Amino acid sequence: QVRLIESGGGLVQAGGSLRLSCAASGRTFSSYAMVGWFRQAPGKEREFVARIKQSGSITYYADSVKGRFTISRDNAKNTAYLQMNSLKPEDTAVYYCVAAIATTSWDYWGQGTQVTVSS
Repeated sequence: QVRLIESGGGLVQAGGSLRLSCAASGRTFSSYAMVGWFRQAPGKEREFVARIKQSGSITYYADSVKGRFTISRDNAKNTAYLQMNSLKPEDTAVYYCVAAIATTSWDYWGQGTQVTVSS
């Protein structure tokens, strides 16, 4: 059974930093063509945040987080990360880890971790 478990969320003041982790099990982590993060704020639709390809050398970010967030993956540790700096109140959301076997669609989702940024 494939599982993605997020951790590292919490409450932080604006301008602060958090690092989210996504621990994967049930499938060889390095086999995922892509790993990524989405988020959903209260009353809003779920939105893409960032993704990283299998080798870890190709990344893509939403414009709203570009320059502030960094996605990475450690295939040996079966873990993906999202380093979030210069956090803003509008970053408040539940953050979800996702994984894709191919590059066409996301196959697996975690349960989410809450990030709250106070002003």
